Parts: sequence; structure tokens; C-alpha cells
Amino acid sequence: MISLKTKYDVIVVGGGPAGSTTAALLAEKGHDVLIVEKEKFPRYHVGESLMPFCYFPLERLGLVDDLMQSANPRKYCVQFVREDGFLSQPFYFFQHFDHPSSTTWQVWRSDFDKMIMDKARKNGASVMEETKAKTLLKSGQRVDGIKVSSKELGDLELRASVVVDASGRNCFAAHKENWMVRDPKLNKIALWTYYKGAKRDPGLDEGATTVAYLPDKGWFWYIPLSGDMVSVGIVAEHDYLFNGSTSDHAEIFKREVENNEWISEHLAEGVQTGEYRTTGEYSYRNRYCSMDGLVLAGDALGFLDPVFSSGVFLALKSGVMLADEIDRVIDSGKTIVSTSFENYGRRMQSSIETMRKIVYAFYDHDFSFGDLVKRGDHLKGALTDCLIGNIDDQDFRELFESMSDLADLPEPIEHGLAHAPV
Repeated sequence: MISLKTKYDVIVVGGGPAGSTTAALLAEKGHDVLIVEKEKFPRYHVGESLMPFCYFPLERLGLVDDLMQSANPRKYCVQFVREDGFLSQPFYFFQHFDHPSSTTWQVWRSDFDKMIMDKARKNGASVMEETKAKTLLKSGQRVDGIKVSSKELGDLELRASVVVDASGRNCFAAHKENWMVRDPKLNKIALWTYYKGAKRDPGLDEGATTVAYLPDKGWFWYIPLSGDMVSVGIVAEHDYLFNGSTSDHAEIFKREVENNEWISEHLAEGVQTGEYRTTGEYSYRNRYCSMDGLVLAGDALGFLDPVFSSGVFLALKSGVMLADEIDRVIDSGKTIVSTSFENYGRRMQSSIETMRKIVYAFYDHDFSFGDLVKRGDHLKGALTDCLIGNIDDQDFRELFESMSDLADLPEPIEHGLAHAPV
């Protein structure tokens, strides 16, 4: 039976990596935390590839040993494949950063996300599953709770000193406040499925994330998972994928498999399993990260194109940062206001802007990573830092200046900072 308690220190909307990380670390510090999750865990989610610097939030959560002992494939590198099947030299993380984090994992998100939620429970957080956040509750301009609809308890009004919106791409609060801004250029669509028994590369490359190119800057992801399964998907412009020849997802997928020799060869040994899934226009930022009594985390703050697997990394990172910021303000005895998250907003903005430049370069028709790294090993080192998530307190000016000679990089935008008091 779920508790009928209606007042907490912190309410977290969403039990994914951002929300459960925030909740787990705050509960560990003795705060009274509630996670409100609309689904029943474990639940399906795409985004199975972890960047190396996910290690540090997971270490903070005390979950690295669990992953070390798991059957999840080890990921030592990212590799890129041309349409003709030519495989570039992989980016081996350990060659750049000699640390245990240079071995990361390919995970089933249903298991991975539940592992973090279970940690939040173990640390003392309460969890309401199958409970949907419906409305922000406000006193004037201040958020002081949410109204929810619970499968077990019906409609409830829940109050807290701060609400953390970690609702993922549902962007619960941002939609209510009309904060969402779509990225004008990263308006791609993804189509994906799973294969059993597909080919894996030998040795260290067995668990590699592979980015395999398609015409017109489209690409496949190829992510080996446990249970002899592979996650494989296409990201491209909508008009490229749905070009009028057919709207059948299976036929489109089969057509594109033939457009990359490496993908065709690797999938030939496997059997497609389960449904074909699709999502589109998924790159966005929200104008603000916070208002009085509310702060956004993970995908609810913003989401970039999945090409470099930054989503889970940014979610975990935001969860750790928020737990520390909220704990600091509560312990100080001060009221949590929008400007309590100025530092958080700027650090997350910097991280997202760094990754956004790399994504824009990837899609530029005149750009190739090969041309970039030919300009010097130091540029390959800086690029690898971006690919592993080592982006805090780094000076990437020389990298981006060199990139700008080869690609049209975006101007920085001021989205994601704290909402100025009215």
C-alpha cells in the first residue's frame, strides 16, 4: 500500500536516470524524497549505450560494482563505418584516458533504470509508480507541489519545498510553462528495432558502438546487448526515410540496410525481433532550467541528437549536480528559488553547448572526423574528451576553431539558465 503522506522535502517527477539519481543521493543525505513515476518499472526505454564518464555518477551512486558483475557487454570504443563498409580506426577510450571509466557498458535500459530506482528506494526515497503528474501547484508564481493521478490512490495534491521535473521527453513542466524550443537543424527522425544472433566484431570491438553512415548524412547505430541481442536504428531526415516509395517501417528499414555494406553483413546472420519503433523531431532545449520551487533535470531540460549517446550521461550528471545543489540550499535553511540553480543551469548549458557543436559538425556535409584529426593529435585528444564526456572545465576553443574551418557550427544560445524573478 502506498503511503497517504502528502508533504515532502523534494518531489521528483520521473524515475529515469536523472530523477532516480537525484532522489537516491538526496535520500542518502537524509532528505524526505518522493519519486512520482507514470509507469511500472521495469519498463522499456531506448538509449542503451553509456558514455565513459557515466562512470563517475554511477560511482557516486555505488553502482559500479553491480555493473562490473553484470552480463552487459563492455564498451571500449566508438567506431565509424562508411557506406561502402570501410571501418575507420576506432576511438579507444583507454588510449586517451587511463582510468577504469574507459571501460563502459551497453545496457538494457529497463534493467539499468530499475537498478537506479531500486537504489533510491534502498536509500530511503518513497516511490509512487503508475502515478501521472497532471498539474503544477502554485502559490502565486512559486511552485509548491503537483497534482497527480495515481492508479492506486486516485487524484492527490502533493507538496514539497522543491519539485524536480525529470519527466524525460514528456517535459511535464516545460510544456505547462511553454518553455520548449525545438532545434531548427536537428529535426531528424529515428527508426529502430532489435536483432538476435547478429554478427559482432572480434576482440575489444565486440561491444563497440558503431555509427554506420547512410546517404545524405543519415546513419545507423549498432549496439550489442546481452542475450545475443543487438539494438540497431536509423537516424535521418524525415523526407529521406519517408520518400514516398513506402510508409511501411519494415520495408524502409530493409531498404536502408542495403545502403551500408557493414550493416548488411552484420545483420545477415541475425533475425529481426520485436516491433519497429519510431520517433521524430526530438532535439530541443527549454528556455529555463528553473523557477521558484521548480527545477528541470535530464531530458526534461533538453535533448540532443543521439549520435554520441549523450542523453544518459547528461541525465546522470544533472541528477548528481541537482542533489548537491538542493542539499546545500535545504541545509542552509534558505527557501529554494529559481536563482538557487544559477550555477547548475550554467554548467548544464555549457555541457549541452559543447555536445551540440560536435553534433552539428557530424551532420555538416563538408565535415569529416578524419579531416579534423589530420590537423593534429591534440585535436583528436580534445575530440575524444567530448566523446567520453570529459567536458567540465575544459578549453575546447582550438578544437572548435578547427572544426569551424570544416563545418558550420551553431552559435551558442542562452537557453537553460535560471528564470529571472519577476
